[in-house]
Amino acid sequence: MSIIESLILGMIQGLTEFLPVSSSGHLVFFQNLFGLQEPGVTLEVLLHFGTLLSVFWVFKKDFVKLFSFYVDKKQRRFLFLLLAGVIPTGTVGVILGSYFEALFESTFMVGIMLLITGVLLYSIPLLTPGTRKLEDMNLVDAIWIGIFQGISVIPGISRSGATVTVALWSKLDKETAIKYSFMLAAPAIMGATLLELKDLFSTGVEKAMLWNYLAGAATAFGFGVLAIKVFITLLKEKKFHYFAFYCWAFGLLVLWLSF
Repeated sequence: MSIIESLILGMIQGLTEFLPVSSSGHLVFFQNLFGLQEPGVTLEVLLHFGTLLSVFWVFKKDFVKLFSFYVDKKQRRFLFLLLAGVIPTGTVGVILGSYFEALFESTFMVGIMLLITGVLLYSIPLLTPGTRKLEDMNLVDAIWIGIFQGISVIPGISRSGATVTVALWSKLDKETAIKYSFMLAAPAIMGATLLELKDLFSTGVEKAMLWNYLAGAATAFGFGVLAIKVFITLLKEKKFHYFAFYCWAFGLLVLWLSF
């Protein structure tokens, strides 16, 4: 894989991992459209690692606060809610993972799921603004958000879009929805990275391509930080649902090309 392809995939991964437009859906589409090579295990690990670092970077203060859980009751409760959200995500992945993986072969299904993502996003301005803050979250909220995060493994379903939408459906305020959604993404991305590391150890690292892959990871990190900040700004400015029109247009394009 050339450095240009690594940079393109890094940019796509960084932007679409956090903007509500489905990273997996875009990767499947662009690989099929432009004949890009499969990223390969090494690049997949590094791309995920780059996006993981972008979450830690933007929310570094909140992650640092979590380390005080042993003396801070509020942080201890927040950590419990994060762990509670991880469990249904992992459960959905284990039970339905092989089925979801098969969907990566179907651009038609990517198009359908992008249309569904658009519907989720368009529902946001129709909701009465929530007022529940982090201290008002409960176990049911965490489980529902975790389930939607697990479902978002389906290519075309946006993880960030699905988790924030269900958080807002639960009447959480925007700040809480954003913080919980993105901080919950960290263990999910880390889990995906660790699973890929297992394959990496069996296949080995393509040393000749390592610098190209590192460039892709750095690109994923930079565009990931940008995407998170754009996401937060648009949600707060009540322009988040504009992404629904993008998902519908892109979904229809994918469906048209799949035929």
